[in-house]
Amino acid sequence: MWFKAIHLIFMVAWFAGMFYIWRLFVYHVETDHQAVRDQLAVMERKLYQIIMTPAMVITWVFGLAMVFMQWKAFSTAGWLHAKITLVLFLVFWHFLAGYYRKQLLAGKSYASKRFRLMNEVPTVVLILVIILAVIRPF
Repeated sequence: MWFKAIHLIFMVAWFAGMFYIWRLFVYHVETDHQAVRDQLAVMERKLYQIIMTPAMVITWVFGLAMVFMQWKAFSTAGWLHAKITLVLFLVFWHFLAGYYRKQLLAGKSYASKRFRLMNEVPTVVLILVIILAVIRPF
């Protein structure tokens, strides 16, 4: 149960970061003030490197540990395979945020609508992951 608790705590931290970083990108591209962009860049870096990435790693470590500890029960669980697929997609989304962070640092500009839409993706993934983990539909 401790592994599950740690997994859930860091999953919440990871998702909180995933929700927030895309919103920071919206603010970043919408401001005309360099001082604001500089402050947002610091916030984005700290969020990504100090909160999101460690939370992602710890979520994975404890999630995989639980799977391996109960491999016989989980190896044929279709819901778990679907959940892991969604989490792999979220890892891609995480690294995509890192890519955009670096692009914004380099001065590249994007329409804020792009980041507003991208901000919704982690919400959809979260809903699906929770349904799969709690309901275990297959």
